[in-house]
Amino acid sequence: MKTSEALKLVGGLSKPSKMPGWAYGIPAKECKTGSKLVNVSGSTCEGCYALKGCYVFQVVQNAQYRRLASIKSPLWVGAMALLINSKKSKVFRWHDSGDVQDEAHLMKIFAVCKLTPETRHWLPTREAWTKHFLPQCPDNLVIRFSAPMVDQAAPASWPNTSTVVTAGATCPAPTQDNECKDCRACWDPEVKNVAYGQH
Repeated sequence: MKTSEALKLVGGLSKPSKMPGWAYGIPAKECKTGSKLVNVSGSTCEGCYALKGCYVFQVVQNAQYRRLASIKSPLWVGAMALLINSKKSKVFRWHDSGDVQDEAHLMKIFAVCKLTPETRHWLPTREAWTKHFLPQCPDNLVIRFSAPMVDQAAPASWPNTSTVVTAGATCPAPTQDNECKDCRACWDPEVKNVAYGQH
């Protein structure tokens, strides 16, 4: 498969301005848990950034839904791995918009990670069921369970988590032009929790 063919098949990658590498996004409206939390006052999904701004442009929505549909393709794993390897990026973020859809989707992500061993992957999720599959998680993938409520303590039973806080944030992005810069905490399995400031 040519890179151009892979790009067309998966619907493209995204390049968030704050990130040091590439990312992949699908529609936030299709989040299984997030679509419920978005209507819960005080939740980390309330006022979701992926449901406003540039994300609502029709061209962006169309691209995200094409990506969502492409996951069912038997060629998706190979195409994603080809694209990620072609970028020669050291880090990759799954779902700058959207979340894991089901077990089949998660297994495909695991397969992509195994085929891109030179890249460190980060998968933030609010899908608690993914915890059952942590023993199968590739070494180069960090799954961070996102606490659903603002100022909620990080779930102790997860090896890696993220929280949203009104005080005591550890994510340095807001103090450095809203960019990761040299920080790679989200991708580091040794960092148990990353606390993002509420915004």
